[in-house]
Amino acid sequence: MSDALFDLEGKVAVLTGGGGVLVGAMAMALGRQGARVVIMDREPTAANEVLGRLRSEGIEADAIVADVLKRDSLEDAVSRILSNFGRCDILVNGAGGNKKEATTGPDLSFFDLPEQALRFVMDLNLLGSILPSQVFGRLMAKRKEGVIVNISSMNSFRPLTKIIGYSAAKAAINNFTQWLAVHMAQNYSPDIRVNAIAPGFFETTQNKFLLRDEKTGELTARGKQILDHTPMGRFGTPEDLIGTLIWLVSPAARFVTGIVVPVDGGFSAYSGV
Repeated sequence: MSDALFDLEGKVAVLTGGGGVLVGAMAMALGRQGARVVIMDREPTAANEVLGRLRSEGIEADAIVADVLKRDSLEDAVSRILSNFGRCDILVNGAGGNKKEATTGPDLSFFDLPEQALRFVMDLNLLGSILPSQVFGRLMAKRKEGVIVNISSMNSFRPLTKIIGYSAAKAAINNFTQWLAVHMAQNYSPDIRVNAIAPGFFETTQNKFLLRDEKTGELTARGKQILDHTPMGRFGTPEDLIGTLIWLVSPAARFVTGIVVPVDGGFSAYSGV
């Protein structure tokens, strides 16, 4: 198979939530495929850490502190990106996550979940993908080409217990992915593609308190239950997402738009018996 199918040489890739474990690994992978990479994150320390790793490998990159829930912040980021790189070819909407205060448990019932926490989680995961898609999608519409990849979750298909806001928002991401794929192709260019990746269970900073005991590092009952229902018998690693990402953003997927790709170790295929 020709390497040209997966060539990203010279492309400009922007990743929101780029300072995170999973999206940071995606940034490194895109850079190694030849893309110029822009890390966007609310946390400057996290963004600069990934930037340092990119530049240490000779990858042309930049880090921008930006808030995906503030259009002005995103517009400022666009101005800097256009000044430094001239365009945006790839957008990965990686900003997202859950919040402990929006998670039911022995000390917090569904009936008492704070509105502010629920609103934050739903806004971060849904609006935090819609707003960047508006701002960067406009650039793609003008050039009549580009790729947007949203980060969904396997609980968008079957909601998980405890995390109501996160589950609902990720289900909405799947719908938004399909809607935007059709909208961009019909109204601007069939060469603008929109897809999503739905990771299964990966250990990240935000979900560790659900999967492992904070003091001992041992699996929680929930963590054990997840592995019992994952045929491959392990949590995912950041590297497990790379092949799917490179495929979706490269010419190899030029006739693929409006899909959500599960990367879950078989979790969704197993009925439990």
